[in-house]
Amino acid sequence: MYTDMFKAFSEQTEKTLAPYVKFNKMVAKNAITMAELQLNAVRTYSEMGLAQMKAASNVTDITSLTAFSSQQLAALSKLSQQMMEDSTKMQTISKEFKEDLEKLTTENIKAATPA
Repeated sequence: MYTDMFKAFSEQTEKTLAPYVKFNKMVAKNAITMAELQLNAVRTYSEMGLAQMKAASNVTDITSLTAFSSQQLAALSKLSQQMMEDSTKMQTISKEFKEDLEKLTTENIKAATPA
């Protein structure tokens, strides 16, 4: 008797908490993806900055300064391209999260609305 009662209570609790579990998993997945993206961006930008510092330390005369200056333009172009790519990735991740959240909300509204 008590076993059936606990089993029914457990099943009802699972069913009630299922939307919260799905939402928490969604948020955790999104946070992990965003953190990975940001860590990769920091790594890339740091490597670019360090490469430019190293190149600047090699400037010893007017010829190397001219070469460094022309290299700066290429580095800025590469940096802006990387920033655009990172922005696009972040927008895609955000859009997917929004769509998943809307889907979860719609499912829960349908489940809660009596037929």
